[in-house]
Amino acid sequence: MPALHIGHIPLANRLFVAPMAGVTDRPFRQLCKALGAGYAVSEMVTSRKDLWNSLKTSRRANHEGEPGPIAVQIAGTEAAMMAEAAVYNIERGAEIIDINMGCPAKKVCNKWAGSALMQNEALAVEIAAAVVEAARPYNVPVTLKMRTGWCSEHRNAVVLARQFEGVGIQMLTVHGRTREQGYKGFAEYDTIAAVKQAVSVPVVANGDIDSPEKARDVLARTGADAVMVGRAAQGRPWIFREMAHFLETGEHMAPPLVAELRRLLLEHLQDHYSLYGEGTGVRSARKHIAWYVRSLPGGEQFRQHINTIEDCAVQWQAVADYLDALGQQMDRLPMATVATAGGATDAELDEPAGMTA
Repeated sequence: MPALHIGHIPLANRLFVAPMAGVTDRPFRQLCKALGAGYAVSEMVTSRKDLWNSLKTSRRANHEGEPGPIAVQIAGTEAAMMAEAAVYNIERGAEIIDINMGCPAKKVCNKWAGSALMQNEALAVEIAAAVVEAARPYNVPVTLKMRTGWCSEHRNAVVLARQFEGVGIQMLTVHGRTREQGYKGFAEYDTIAAVKQAVSVPVVANGDIDSPEKARDVLARTGADAVMVGRAAQGRPWIFREMAHFLETGEHMAPPLVAELRRLLLEHLQDHYSLYGEGTGVRSARKHIAWYVRSLPGGEQFRQHINTIEDCAVQWQAVADYLDALGQQMDRLPMATVATAGGATDAELDEPAGMTA
């Protein structure tokens, strides 16, 4: 299978990490890439200029030491502001700009951003065109993430996809739900297949892809060029290498060794603390720890204990001790059971846990 490109930029493979609020930060992106993800998009950065210097936005825009390509997702409702946000992020290292038209969060859609833009096709296309033109002098490709439509009676992803391709969007990601669905029910893939048939740019399938078999089946059913994984990677970042191995060989990898989980999680926590600092770091790390241990022996009791700890060093040592004890019980983790974590959307800027747009 030929290598996949976004514009002139080659990608390592066809397994992508979704942008998730409070989750897909630099430490998590780096970890997923190290464990087999070919591409990772940052958490959403607002197009509001007055927030660019905020601590939250500066953390989201932190790509220090991250292997490329660096992809930054932006969201907003005004074409000129979105164009300016694209240039701002490009001048700070973004190699790809992704436009968010998929987030279903009320706090975003009430401002006519995210998936709400799919109700106003003319504005959606105006924004896409403005961002493409702003990025053109820098030779930075622009991609876009959307849903199948606003509601079941108004699935307009195919119509919009053609228009987006027409103004220069170079890759489209489609979440197989309408905005009305949020994250309820099940993703459908027929609309994604229709989008793939309608355009010549790469199309990425997103929604409910939580196992190597599901990745294989969705790629086959939609004809998509890649799959994007969100919630299933929470606490299981090695899912990308498992998918890659299965797609290549048809066989499952053995689960990670407990010793490897110990190393990965403790390194992840150190990176997390260094980005967020002591006070925020110890609290925001809790969800990651909970996801890692949720299916392990004593995991729920340990999660409750972790939620009482207010010191990073104490939290780190507690995790080390828990995994040392687990390593005395078993060499490898249990075989994965499909489970998705709850949380906020990739545009709910203040919530701690993430879902994708």
